[in-house]
Amino acid sequence: MLERKLGEMLVKDNLISLQDLDEALEEQKNGGGSLGSILQQRGLASEWDIAAVLGKHLNVPFITLSQYEIDEEVLQSIPVALVKKYRIVPVDRTGDTLTIALADPSNIYLLDELRLLTKSQIVPVISFETDIDEAIRKYYSEKEDAFGNQVKEITYEDDLPITDLARDEGFSNGETVDNDLSIQADDAPVIQLVNLIVHEAIKMKASDIHFEPYEKEIRLRYRVDGVLQEMTPPPKKFQNAIISRIKILSDMDIAEKRLPQDGRFKVKVDNQAIDFRVSSCPTVHGEKIVIRILNQSSISLGLTDLGFEPDILKIFEQQIRLPWGMILVTGPTGSGKSTTLYTALSTINTPTKNITTIEDPVEYQLKGINQVQVKHEIGLTFAEGLKSFLRQDPDIMMIGEIRDLETAEIAVKAALTGHLVFATLHTNDAPGTIHRLTNMGVEPFLVTASVNMIVAQRLVRRICENCKDLTQPPPDIMQALNLNGSAADIRFYHGVGCSRCHGTGYKGRLALYEVLVMTDNLRDLVIQGVSSMHLKQAALAEGMISLRMAGVRKIREGLTTVEEVLAVTAADLR
Repeated sequence: MLERKLGEMLVKDNLISLQDLDEALEEQKNGGGSLGSILQQRGLASEWDIAAVLGKHLNVPFITLSQYEIDEEVLQSIPVALVKKYRIVPVDRTGDTLTIALADPSNIYLLDELRLLTKSQIVPVISFETDIDEAIRKYYSEKEDAFGNQVKEITYEDDLPITDLARDEGFSNGETVDNDLSIQADDAPVIQLVNLIVHEAIKMKASDIHFEPYEKEIRLRYRVDGVLQEMTPPPKKFQNAIISRIKILSDMDIAEKRLPQDGRFKVKVDNQAIDFRVSSCPTVHGEKIVIRILNQSSISLGLTDLGFEPDILKIFEQQIRLPWGMILVTGPTGSGKSTTLYTALSTINTPTKNITTIEDPVEYQLKGINQVQVKHEIGLTFAEGLKSFLRQDPDIMMIGEIRDLETAEIAVKAALTGHLVFATLHTNDAPGTIHRLTNMGVEPFLVTASVNMIVAQRLVRRICENCKDLTQPPPDIMQALNLNGSAADIRFYHGVGCSRCHGTGYKGRLALYEVLVMTDNLRDLVIQGVSSMHLKQAALAEGMISLRMAGVRKIREGLTTVEEVLAVTAADLR
């Protein structure tokens, strides 16, 4: 819409025809880029033409950025990520007024966002796109984040030795060792590089590190708060050495490049024990490596810290203290199921209880709990582990995931014979878990007799408190959440983006919970074979809080945004 507005100004001043505008917009739709750049490439308008038209119609002055020397304090008024994303340059600050150079000052949405971010009055000035790009290179390329500078410093020399892969520097695939992951001057460049990448990921509280090889480059990304973020990548020539270094640390076969492999290593940083799970996968241009970061200290082992609403927390705590039965936690990969289960187990762990778990993998080690790692290659499956547990005089058992009928049947029998069983399943919501079990082949009467509670959960990003500000969602989003009628009493917030949240507007995550307790009425409906939709309707009528309803509660509390809730929850059909 904004690009068309610029085009219409050019048409009005007879610089281009309406047909020229339509063709340029179509090219932009298919190939991207700015309308101004496309018109220049087609020879239809010069930078001077575009600047003059914008200045005339919007009454905005033009400046030549190359004639300015901008103060460091002014440059820091906007995060680097936003400067590069929107191709803008802060030029001057006087009191609470900030002057911003940009190629298209008709973008009122961007100006409003900058006003909220900087808490200043924004005065736009027009500058050439080429001048803006040059100013960004001049002022910001040398002021990139410390991580990018360190990567460049380590990999600068063309003749750097990149084959020294000696196993040292505090890493281990066995016992945890002390190490601050600092960069030592006498380390080989590859060792320095891997240490730096791992240390930065820990500092950013990333959950995963992705090394992705392409034909002419390596892509490095961190998953922070559930979203992948691009990082400054090392040069392509370091690809094989980095992969070999990680595979050695993880006790993987560096000679095997045709098949996927799994490995692990541990390190202690600032007295925090951190476990790294490594997975390699062969691709067209080399092996892709994904490192899962499991920080023991990041697990909150208190029920009040999980994010349950007070009324739901009371129900959850009552259920996990029952003497027998089955408690199921469902959700997609990365939704926090393990954290919820570990927290529940830690809460009820006492010297009088024998608690055993079987997991794939064992993500975090819990004191006082016997944890078993699945090993399919030697026949130690979930089902075989459960059979063994029943001969070990257990009180409480936890199953990493119910994947097949055999495991489900053993879990159900254990729950029916005086044991408390915790397990996870992959389903969309709590009511759908019942039909997942019956579809596996478990008889409905066994499901109703064994299952006490089902918890469905999702993670949403938390609004950054440092740049949190009021906003007003579009009407269509309000309608999607059924908030149009009650929006008057809700204050909606979003994160504008700042250096603390790397320009994303979010910092950290919180959980949404849907807790279904099996009542006599719901058991009767399961025996009757009703659909998941009817089961959910009945549960809602009994007071169950759905995932969507839990999300709306978090919106009302100012903790997350409507976009986040819409992304991870489905509408409740009544």
